[in-house]
Amino acid sequence: MKRRNSLLSKYLMIIIIAIMLFPLSSILFSLLFVSIADLFTIGDNIYKDGTNLEKMWHHEAKALQRASDEQIISKLSHLKKTYSKADIFWVDSAGNTKFKSSENIKIPNKWSPSYVVQFMKSSYDSDPFTVVAFVGEKKDKGFIVFQVPRSEMKNRGQKLRDEYDYLFFIIVMIILMMFIFLSWIFFYRIRKRLLRLQKTINVFTKNQIPSPISIEKQDEIGQLEYAFNQMMVQLAESKKREKEEEELRRQLIANLSHDLRTPLTTIRGHAYRLRKEPLSPKGLESLELIDRKMNYLDQLIDNLVSYTLLTSGKYPFHPKSTDIIRLLRSSFASWYPVFENMNFEMEWELPEQSVYWYVDPQWMERILDNLFQNICRHAKEGKYVALRVTNENIIVIEDHGPGIRAASQQKGVGIGLSIVALMMKEMNLHWSMDTSETGTTILISETPIPLSLRANEKKKTIRAF
Repeated sequence: MKRRNSLLSKYLMIIIIAIMLFPLSSILFSLLFVSIADLFTIGDNIYKDGTNLEKMWHHEAKALQRASDEQIISKLSHLKKTYSKADIFWVDSAGNTKFKSSENIKIPNKWSPSYVVQFMKSSYDSDPFTVVAFVGEKKDKGFIVFQVPRSEMKNRGQKLRDEYDYLFFIIVMIILMMFIFLSWIFFYRIRKRLLRLQKTINVFTKNQIPSPISIEKQDEIGQLEYAFNQMMVQLAESKKREKEEEELRRQLIANLSHDLRTPLTTIRGHAYRLRKEPLSPKGLESLELIDRKMNYLDQLIDNLVSYTLLTSGKYPFHPKSTDIIRLLRSSFASWYPVFENMNFEMEWELPEQSVYWYVDPQWMERILDNLFQNICRHAKEGKYVALRVTNENIIVIEDHGPGIRAASQQKGVGIGLSIVALMMKEMNLHWSMDTSETGTTILISETPIPLSLRANEKKKTIRAF
């Protein structure tokens, strides 16, 4: 069954049939024309045997031994009626043409000896078939000539076969064209089925699960279609499970965030009460540490909630035309005391003229807060932060920390940067981050960032370090 349904077997069958048709057509063609030749051979052809014609002509010439000129002419005229396809003429002993069966026969009225020799020589084994016989036994009355085209010596079947011999070439060409046509049909159908499968795969590449493909034939392509359908079924089940797990994860994070805020609020309240009590220096140090950790935990919970809302599409999003220079100046000013308390060297270069981006101002502030927060946590050893806007209206944020990949006691799971990436994508902003042991450079732009600009900003960071 598998071999019979195989595309290879089907095409091999087309080739075998084509190869067999060539000799079969040759045999059938030959048999056809042999049969036709036999059919048209029924009834004798008086011209077919040259030997018999030669014997007949010599016999008639001998019989005219005592005939007069009128009798010879009468006999030759009678033979012309019998052999209508032949040319007959008589030349007497003096070289005069005494009789021609047709005026179209091109011979002289007076024959010279040299012309007689030339005629005899050219007529030997040539076309037309020529028989020359002397009249009478004494050969004193000249000679008579019998000429018939050699084509008339063939029977009608042979003539027909010679005339239509080109038909065999036509039949061969027809078989060849049929083979080419059948091959084209064969591969056209294969191509059509493959294009249908490709169209379905293109739907799949657009993050859509296509409907199952109808399987028309149980060949190699049919097996491929069956495997594709099975893969789509498994993928649909996998996406369903993934969606359920994602929903469960989001619900778990939301519940966990809510459950953590209650004890965190209680701890914050007791810590505030302890500040009013007399404590030793070590107690005050411990209380300060508790306060910092509570702030970190509060921000972590806020990031978890934000990430859950972003991934579920429920985070409020209100884009509008925003003066990005004013927003950058306001954000950096709010972080200025924090960097100053940590003894950071701060640099900023913001143009005086306004630059407008179509973004959500609150989202943009959240992005800058997350980036500045990361610098405070992970790049405080470098004691450097810079904010500037290039001539191409690209925001550049730099630090001289050990880099994102360096080990840090406060290093988390990177949820802050994940929120930044999600918000950047939703607002159609482009950003890049080059990080190493000499520092980190972050570029933010409304348009794609050229690779050359990334390299230049990275060199500036290394030189400044």
